[in-house]
Order: sequence, then C-alpha cells, then structure tokens
Amino acid sequence: MQDIERELLIQQVNAVLDNEPNAIANAANLCALIFASVPRLNWVGFYFLEGDTLVLGPFQGKLACTRIPVGQGVCGSAVAQGETLRIDNVHGFDGHIACDTASESELVVPLIKHEKVWGVLDIDSPHQQRFDEQDQIMFEQLAASWLANSELKH
Repeated sequence: MQDIERELLIQQVNAVLDNEPNAIANAANLCALIFASVPRLNWVGFYFLEGDTLVLGPFQGKLACTRIPVGQGVCGSAVAQGETLRIDNVHGFDGHIACDTASESELVVPLIKHEKVWGVLDIDSPHQQRFDEQDQIMFEQLAASWLANSELKH
C-alpha cells in the first residue's frame, strides 16, 4: 500500500468508528474495511480475551480457529508478550496454529487499554513477508482507533 492509501484507510476507519461505542459493531466494520482495502490478505479478525483464552470475534475470511490459549500460536504469543508480532513466514514460527493452511505471513496487534489486554487484531496473508514496518504502524493505529472508540466491559 502507498502512504496515501494507508492514510485514507485510517481516515475511513476513524469516520466509521466515530460516535459508535459498541465494540462488536466497531470490530465488524473495522474488519470489513481492512479486508476490502488492504491487498493480499486472506483473513482479518478479532479475538477477545476470556480468562486465559482468546475467543473468536468478528472477522472476514474463511472459517477460523474458535479458541486460542494465551501463549500459543502467534495470537496467543502476542498477548503473552504484550506486543505486536509481525511474522514473515508463519511456518518458521514455533507453535504456529494453522487455521487456514493458505496463510504464509501474519501480523497480530494486542488490544491493550488501561494496562489490560482485551484481545488481538489478527491479519493474515497468503504471501510470505507481506507485512512491513509501515503496515505494522498502520494496523497499530487502526487498533488504537478501535480501542479509543469502543466501550469495553468485563
């Protein structure tokens, strides 16, 4: 993606999420916008933390794993480490969970607000080395917009 395309997507997301406090509705719309706007993806979705397990939320793409324990796979590892993981080749990631065998690279942003992890935004691609630093920054900004606009309850 070009910088102008990234900026346009961020603006669209902010406009859609503005004044809508429902976290699930916002997650669904964010997934739809990303999936329609970002090339070379095969899956975009949310997993929400329930206890020590990530549970599938809104997504775009093929069927997905429903539950992922914290510390397992790229998503569970991102939660355990509390940081974004950008994996160029998922087959080289120890413990990768292959929900879709077509996935080759993955970027996972933990959703952290008020020092509490709420879940992750997970983006998969059928191309190795799909995500660069600029993509990571953009997806982190999109996750931050979702966090800022969504009422989170537990």
